[in-house]
Amino acid sequence: MNPTDVPRGSLLYVEDDAEIAALTVEVLGDVYDVDHAPDGESALRLALGRRYDAMVVDRRLPGMDGIAFVRAVRTAHITTPVLMLTALGTVDDRVTGLDGGANDYLVKPFDYDELLARLRALRRAFRVEGARRPMGEWVFVPAAQAIYDPSGFRVALTATESALLELLTDSPEHVFSREEILRAVFHEGDTASSVDTYVHYVRRKTTSGVIETIRARGYRAGTPA
Repeated sequence: MNPTDVPRGSLLYVEDDAEIAALTVEVLGDVYDVDHAPDGESALRLALGRRYDAMVVDRRLPGMDGIAFVRAVRTAHITTPVLMLTALGTVDDRVTGLDGGANDYLVKPFDYDELLARLRALRRAFRVEGARRPMGEWVFVPAAQAIYDPSGFRVALTATESALLELLTDSPEHVFSREEILRAVFHEGDTASSVDTYVHYVRRKTTSGVIETIRARGYRAGTPA
């Protein structure tokens, strides 16, 4: 793994208008690995099965609308930042979207440069808000690449170890498959065995409970004593 390589962000884009979606996916694809869903139900299946760095969700969708989708995502304890798109620009509409769990709101038609800037701002804010992440009686601090034991002792982590814990603690209820972790944390040339190796490294430095193994499925953040 080359430490100078920065993985592309992953983004879930939910839009039922095929023409708008095609153009927007092309623009977002310059920066993100984009999964596009045309409705709320298929979007929710994707959101529950994969970790994303951001979500862009149209409010008016067939079946499950955008607000219902975001509420379902939050109910599942997925904290990924969400930018909601809508043709409705009244204050009440914006308040409803934000109260539903969206982090920001952009009214159609919009400029793509503004969309990308809003996404950058959301991701920065999300990283700041997640500066200290409790894991049971331990505390993980991504910016410091360190985890603190219950007594306050600092355990230094490598960049890859920290990236692994950051991924797991981004969505603590989600069980990450080895393939998901490999795609999000590692780079081309690494294999699934690298995931197991780094899980072992983190546990050896901390405690076995800091990363929980879910048999036949993968790993998730633990809550060690």
